[in-house]
Amino acid sequence: MDLFSRSWTALRTAVAELRDEDFAQPSGCTGWLVRDLVCHLVIDAQDVLITLVTPTATAPTRDAVTYWHVTGTPPTGDDPLDALTVRLAAAYEEPGLLKFHLDDVGSAAGRAAGLADPGLRVATQDMVLTAGDYLCAYVLEWTLHHLDLIAHLPDVAGPPAEGLARTREMLERIAGAAFPASFSDEDALLVGTGRRAPTEAETAELGELAGRLPLILG
Repeated sequence: MDLFSRSWTALRTAVAELRDEDFAQPSGCTGWLVRDLVCHLVIDAQDVLITLVTPTATAPTRDAVTYWHVTGTPPTGDDPLDALTVRLAAAYEEPGLLKFHLDDVGSAAGRAAGLADPGLRVATQDMVLTAGDYLCAYVLEWTLHHLDLIAHLPDVAGPPAEGLARTREMLERIAGAAFPASFSDEDALLVGTGRRAPTEAETAELGELAGRLPLILG
């Protein structure tokens, strides 16, 4: 729960400190500018709020790792929901309005997470998880999108080290194998999720795992 808060606060702080011109830069998400990614974060924050007030008595069907499913198709930006996000982001016109909305909804999501009972069962996307597992899954979401945010903005602060480490751990559990110890947490995440192609040397170090990458998470 604390790691969710630290990861989310760091990401929102990074967005708050962006210059207006940064919003027109490409992000690490294929087909999305930074403004599109920030709009997606607003939607994510809304999802967190909705899920935390959707309790259920049903037994959990997923945990923080099995919440994620691996697809074989890298995103192109042409998916209808992705395209909708781009249109919504453009409608804001002023970066300041998008910043304000993320701060407003994002702060509320952060407060709701802090007040949530970790053992509460919640329902989302036809899945049932404990609130603790759900928020832990979002550490991966925040961390990867924080890396997406700074992909072409080298002067913007990155995600917390503990968030990178936890996300690597979850990605390794999803992959069923550990990344080489020589890989930094950031490189393991970028290469593992297809955000960066491995070098020849990295491919050799990955061994059999290289054949299972990238892990496209949905």
